[in-house]
Amino acid sequence: MRRRVFLSAINGASSSGGVDSPPSLPSQRRPQGGMVKRGIEPTSVERKMREDDFIVSKTNAKGIITYGNPIFIEFSGYTEEELLGSQHNIIRHPDMPRAAFKLAWDTIASGKEFFGYVKNMAKDGSFYWVFTHITPDFDSRRNILGYSSVRRCPRPGAIAKIEPVYRQMLAAERAAGSREAIAAGTAVLLDLLQQTGMSYEELVFSL
Repeated sequence: MRRRVFLSAINGASSSGGVDSPPSLPSQRRPQGGMVKRGIEPTSVERKMREDDFIVSKTNAKGIITYGNPIFIEFSGYTEEELLGSQHNIIRHPDMPRAAFKLAWDTIASGKEFFGYVKNMAKDGSFYWVFTHITPDFDSRRNILGYSSVRRCPRPGAIAKIEPVYRQMLAAERAAGSREAIAAGTAVLLDLLQQTGMSYEELVFSL
């Protein structure tokens, strides 16, 4: 029953969402750098997006960064050369549950758009919250060529609500161990959706 609810939540991602379309992007640049070594210590320093900021990035179908706008470069703390050619998870914060990314990737890989709140980590260990909108890029035959992501400044009230959910998911994942982590984190989210009677998308836009 829960599995059906979860899949329904994923499939419920609609074409409407109230998030502006990505601005026009320059031609994709050939990846040159990338593969920056991790091992960054997270800090308690928060970097907050400005109201008119839009972080834009593009990846290929495997999640390799092919474009980042200047605000993405600014908040990530990496140079453009370091970002291009790197996996997009270069900015992944360890406070984010794996199940959240599994949901995001399953959604966009099925050709649908995804909305969500994400805590990212910069090169210096500081963090920044975003409200993200990810869309697949198709060729003329509807094959997915890659993904475009636009992140905007999230509402503080939404972060105050979603952060405890992520903490519960992460705690469940750590308790379950690496092999069962995603299933455990997903179960926490499913329980929440069942309690609220909302799909995932309804939950996100209710925050």
